[in-house]
Amino acid sequence: MNKVTISGLHKRKQRGEKITVLTVYDYPFARLADEAGIDCLLVSDVLGQVGLGYESTVPVTVDEMVHHTKAVLRGAPRALVLAKMPFLSVSGDIHRAFESAERLIKDAGARGLEVEGGPEILPVVAGLFRAGIPVMPHIGATVQTYLRSGIFRNQGTESEEAKALLDLALELEAAGAFAVMLECVPAEVAETMSRRLKIPVIGIGSGPACDGQILVAQDLLGLFDRFVPKFVKVYRHLGREVLTAFQEFRDDVESGTFPASEHSTSMEARQLAGLKRLLGSEK
Repeated sequence: MNKVTISGLHKRKQRGEKITVLTVYDYPFARLADEAGIDCLLVSDVLGQVGLGYESTVPVTVDEMVHHTKAVLRGAPRALVLAKMPFLSVSGDIHRAFESAERLIKDAGARGLEVEGGPEILPVVAGLFRAGIPVMPHIGATVQTYLRSGIFRNQGTESEEAKALLDLALELEAAGAFAVMLECVPAEVAETMSRRLKIPVIGIGSGPACDGQILVAQDLLGLFDRFVPKFVKVYRHLGREVLTAFQEFRDDVESGTFPASEHSTSMEARQLAGLKRLLGSEK
């Protein structure tokens, strides 16, 4: 398969072809997703919860994002690999945002960035675009909206809020964004946005009319059950299978049935005889 490019994603939108995106955090999953033909792989700060065991995405650092982005890139030579700029690496000091972006692009090798927030990220998106860095803003339900309200809720459910989201998306497109990720927004709002924007709209919990869909790999595989959002479709319950496999391994070791002869290294008769003579001479 040909290497996925941003211009290729734009052509897919123009042709009405859906775009697939998965969040992955390591080499094995990246390799499998790439082989499966997934278009884009996002190294998201959800890594903090599903990969590192944090209570939220807030503690994730740029160093951690760089480390995991490198691993994903090693496993995905074809897919477009994007990296998320973690919490507080974007807002506030514009210079800090550029330092974080430089590390994720130059050190980690990401081919684009996800930037999360509201109107406050417009200068960052525009600045990164001028610097030649592809950016996909993430709007709707975000860490910032959660921290402000204390609850994770759908966005754009009121008409004024929906219009503000649409206006923001249009401004982000004008600022140079190559795509927009839309989280937990009513399907009707997402459909209007997908129709109005020339760039792809990637949805998560935002209905089927988006130009593409994204899910967390661990969610769709049933490997993370601490919290499963309503919008997740669990395609396999691998967590249960992994638990069963681990229990069977424990039982086999404790009972002495593993390792069996076929799992062990054996010596040829001549080598074994020599070993016995050597060991005997040492007694």
